[in-house]
Amino acid sequence: MAFLSRLDIPLSGMMAQRLRFDVIAHNAANAETTRTEDGTPFRRQISVFAEDLPYKNIDTRKFALGKVVGTPEFNRILGLKLDERRERRVAGVKVIEIVEDETPLTPVYDPSHPDANEEGYYYLPNVDIAEEQIDALAATRSHESNYAIYDAMLNMTKKALTIGK
Repeated sequence: MAFLSRLDIPLSGMMAQRLRFDVIAHNAANAETTRTEDGTPFRRQISVFAEDLPYKNIDTRKFALGKVVGTPEFNRILGLKLDERRERRVAGVKVIEIVEDETPLTPVYDPSHPDANEEGYYYLPNVDIAEEQIDALAATRSHESNYAIYDAMLNMTKKALTIGK
């Protein structure tokens, strides 16, 4: 039933938007993180989408932010098995990478802050909560649209299968 593979298009869109929403939530949660593990302020992260790429069914809750999707390191972090039977080629959308936003960080003068440099400045992340809320709304709406398409396609398929009765 090759026509059922068309359901993968909106499904891939829903998966990508779910991951995009997770990245947005990660940004919002770190909006005031002035020191990460490497000692620098948090930088906003952005999902990069691409079309018509092979993908594996992955659990996005295990997604390691900052890793390029599909690399051996990414697969190791997710614990993906390189099972050829689960890999398939579909048209759709995929998050191929999570990149850091290069917008400048915001300097704040406070010599008493533990992260202040010699001049008394520390830096706040380049995360704007209002922008993250707008992006979250867009991701939610896109997810809902993909679900509506999936539901309509599924209903049309069910109707088509009953024609021969």
